[in-house]
Amino acid sequence: MQSIYKRILLKVSGEALAGPTHTGISEEMLSNVASDVKTLVDSGVEVAVVVGGGNFWRGRTSPNMDRATADYMGMLATCINALALQDSFERAGLQTRVQTAIEMREIAEPYIRRRALHHLERGYVVIFAAGIGSPFFSTDTCAALRAAEMNADVILFAKNVDGVYDSDPATNPDAKRYKTITHTEVLEKDLKVMDATAASLCRDNKIKIHVFGLAEPDAILRACAGEDIGTLIY
Repeated sequence: MQSIYKRILLKVSGEALAGPTHTGISEEMLSNVASDVKTLVDSGVEVAVVVGGGNFWRGRTSPNMDRATADYMGMLATCINALALQDSFERAGLQTRVQTAIEMREIAEPYIRRRALHHLERGYVVIFAAGIGSPFFSTDTCAALRAAEMNADVILFAKNVDGVYDSDPATNPDAKRYKTITHTEVLEKDLKVMDATAASLCRDNKIKIHVFGLAEPDAILRACAGEDIGTLIY
């Protein structure tokens, strides 16, 4: 499949990385992501990755915990997933760098924009972990921010649902999936595909978003090729 993009920001949700168990890390999902990313890099596409941590910890579901503490715990969960992705990518033959917004030099580089751009230009896969390093911001916001900073052509949102729906498909069997939708509609309809900060940032910077289910065969490759899967937000 021929990619229509030169540089992408792949946002992998923690829940999608867990696979059908909904918790922990699925070796099969890791292998599938690594295989698709290897194919893209071999074809000349530059790939940056932002990974969530919901398969280990979702701070917002802990109402009795201090929100900042819960969010920092979530950032650490993203680092676990980032290292798992790095290991899987490198076993597939890719060169990688993990950069974290919270300094932990023993396992990753600190986030430095120019260094990240240099890595991408050299064909390395750059994995961004720990969100933006501040509580009260989600990894969706991190994906939007890093996509803007990396001058990415698109954000590929690989989730555990296969697109954007007008209501929650888990509770409403009649929920309808959008094929295309605008950033403004996502905000006005409060569609919950991402948080409002991320949607606003993408709208203001004219960043295209493609939302699709990670479990679909060759989903990342098909999204990069511009196939009609999931939902395109522009």
